[in-house]
This record gives sequence, C-alpha cells and structure tokens, in this order.
Amino acid sequence: MTPPAGSLLSAEQLRKAYGPTLALDGAEFSIHPGEVVAVMGPSGSGKSTLLHCLAGIVTPDSGTIMYGGRELSAMSDAERSALRRSDFGFVFQFGQLVPELTCVENVALPLRLNGTSRKEAERAALTWMERLEVDDLRKKRPGEVSGGQGQRVAVARSLVTKPRVLFADEPTGALDSLNGERVMELLTDAARSTDAAVVLVTHEARVAAYSDREVVVRDGRSRNMERAV
Repeated sequence: MTPPAGSLLSAEQLRKAYGPTLALDGAEFSIHPGEVVAVMGPSGSGKSTLLHCLAGIVTPDSGTIMYGGRELSAMSDAERSALRRSDFGFVFQFGQLVPELTCVENVALPLRLNGTSRKEAERAALTWMERLEVDDLRKKRPGEVSGGQGQRVAVARSLVTKPRVLFADEPTGALDSLNGERVMELLTDAARSTDAAVVLVTHEARVAAYSDREVVVRDGRSRNMERAV
C-alpha cells in the first residue's frame, strides 16, 4: 500500500467482523498532520470500529493501516501499547477520569505512566489545564466538577503528552449544546496549535462543523466528503 502523499495515518480496505456481523467492509481513511477529520455515520455503521482499528486497539481481519511509514499490524502488542501512551491521545464520550485522583493528577497520569516525575508531570498538566480553562479545578476530584468541566479535563489529559494523533469518540455526546461547543472550540484550537491530527467520531453535524473534512461510514464502507475550511 502507498499511503496518500503527506498522510500521517492511513488505512486501506479494512474488514472487521464480530461473529456474523460485518462491522467494516473495505473502509479506507487518511489524515494529515494538523488536520481534523470527522468520521460520521448512523449508529452501528462501523465508525467506532474504524477508530479503534486506526488506534491499534482492535486488529482488523484484513486490510492495511500505516502510521508514520510503519504498518500497525506488523508491530508487536507492546509497540502498539507504547504508541497509545506517547503518539496517540484519546477523548471519550464520558471522559473516563479516575475518580480517586484530583483533576491535575488525572491530567498528569499519562506522563506519570511514561516515567515522568510527579513534579514535572503536574507542571505540564497545569499548563494544559490553563489552556482548557480548568486550572482552578486542579485540587478537585471528578465527582466535584460539572460534565463540561470534566470533559475539558479529559481533553487536557489527552493532549498532555503532545500526541501526533488525537482520537475523539463522541467527545460532546454527554454534554449540552453550549458546553459541547466550548469543548470543541478548545479541543480543536489546542490540537491545531501542536499540529496534531484529530480523528473525530460523531453523529452530530454541529460537531462535525469543526472539522476540515468529513468521512461518512455506512454499512462498514467509507466515503470521503471534501469540504472547504
């Protein structure tokens, strides 16, 4: 496979089945550094499976995924896990913060797992919390903050390692429209400032509007929808 020129992450002819259910049926994808691509489609269309394959969480039954000139399927489990700790960042619908940790400890956690000292990790965490406008929550625990605040903390956590690719799976799905808009503004601005690519899974047109282009997934197949920025 020859990835599209300049692409950071690309996939060709992905197929993935769960028992008799075919989740992906020849899906293709590519993204460049600094680009925000919205992956859209109805529930059950395969868009989350596509994200999980691109992130190396799920292995496709066939097809090729290339990241930085390397094939993901040729990497060991340890190598893919290392990518998810360093090169890839994740934001999920419900944040998935660790309830026992303070907000600053949650944001610092990916750095701590990579061996960074507590002091240095929390210093970097506070920098990102300031950018996401939640630095005043540093000592609070997730159960003490609102949904919108918690999601901003989750975005800060996803960016603290300065990932090359940020995977956001329905990042505003649990938020009201006002909080959702603010989270998307902060997420896309912060990611673009570091030239990170963003794979944004959503079914909402107002969220997809923050992307540079859209990829529509339906019945496990993908269709690229070019759109001017």
